[in-house]
Amino acid sequence: MALIDRWPGIIAKLPGGQVLLTKLDDLLSWSRASSLWPMTYGIACCAIEMMCTGASRFDIDRFGAGVFRPSPRQCDVMIVAGTVCSKMADPLVRLYEQMPNPKYVLAFGSCAISGGPFANDSYSVIKGVDLLVPVDVYIPGCPPRPETLLVGIMKLQEKIKTESITGVREPMIRVA
Repeated sequence: MALIDRWPGIIAKLPGGQVLLTKLDDLLSWSRASSLWPMTYGIACCAIEMMCTGASRFDIDRFGAGVFRPSPRQCDVMIVAGTVCSKMADPLVRLYEQMPNPKYVLAFGSCAISGGPFANDSYSVIKGVDLLVPVDVYIPGCPPRPETLLVGIMKLQEKIKTESITGVREPMIRVA
C-alpha cells in the first residue's frame, strides 16, 4: 500500500486533520501542476510547432513542462500533435496505458481534435483522439501557434490544481 493511500486515515486521527489534509492536498496539487513531464506524440506538421515551443523564444521550461521524455513510464502528459491514423491508434492507446497515474492528454491541432481536413476524404483518419483516450485540453488550430500550446499547458495546470489527491477528474477544457 502506497503512502499516499494511507495519508487520509493517518491524518483523520489527528485533531483538526481536515485542515491539514486540505493544505497537504493543495501542496501536492501545486507540485504536480508545476512539474509536468510531457511525452511527445508528434505525428504530423503540428509537431513542428510543438518543438518550437521548447525552443528559447517560447521557453516551455518556465512552466515546468520542458523535460520531454521518450518513455511513457516517465511521463504524465501526452501531447498528441497531428493526424492520428488507424494504424497509429493501437500504439497511441498502448503508450497511454503505460503512463503512470495521474495522466493527462492534450489534443494539439485540428487533426488531433477532429481529423482536420482529412476527416471526410480518408477512411484511415481517426475523427478525433478523444475516441481513443480521454482528452483533458483541446488546442485548436491548423497548425496552432506555439503560444497556444503554452496557454493549453496553463489551462491544464489550473485543472490539476483543482484536483484532489483522491484523483477526481474535472471536465475537459477547450482553449479558445
